[in-house]
Amino acid sequence: MIKSVTVFCGSKDGFNEQYRETAWQLGQFLALKGITLVYGGAKVGLMGAVADGALNKAAKVIGIIPTFLKKDEVVHPDISELIEVETMHERKFKMHELSDAVITLPGAWGTMDELFEMLTWGQLGLHQKPIGLLNINGYYDSLKVLFNNMVIEGFLEERLLDILIIHEDINELFNAMEAYIPLNQRETFSAKNI
Repeated sequence: MIKSVTVFCGSKDGFNEQYRETAWQLGQFLALKGITLVYGGAKVGLMGAVADGALNKAAKVIGIIPTFLKKDEVVHPDISELIEVETMHERKFKMHELSDAVITLPGAWGTMDELFEMLTWGQLGLHQKPIGLLNINGYYDSLKVLFNNMVIEGFLEERLLDILIIHEDINELFNAMEAYIPLNQRETFSAKNI
């Protein structure tokens, strides 16, 4: 059962208002399900929008922020709890520790770093959490093409594509994440049923 979700997303809004609106809707969605939001702790960009959406429905919101990013104009003043860490790696690990699942929204280098680290940890069996990609406005379409090319060119096993759950709709994404069977459990199940 998913009781807490880490959301990785940009510290900017992007040029299409749909990004911010959907981030806010995701915060509302998690709150209405009684799910704790774990995120980067900022009040700006999509990070601020998802936190505001959750806070609007009185959800518990935990922010994790490195000391060097903790500035008055960046930290969200209204979140339930702010945890300060020293490095970006500590931030990712703490977010991982506090959540049952991960959802990634549009973002740039930092968001990609967070997503790919969680995917790598999942591939290596270091966690069994569902990892979702909310493909707002087709933002990640080209990334899906790259993933398929990794398989075609022999760098990624096709079965590993299933570690990442991709949908354009919040409800569909969450339903698929709740139904997610970790890779190691699927392999065990398949072995027993051959």
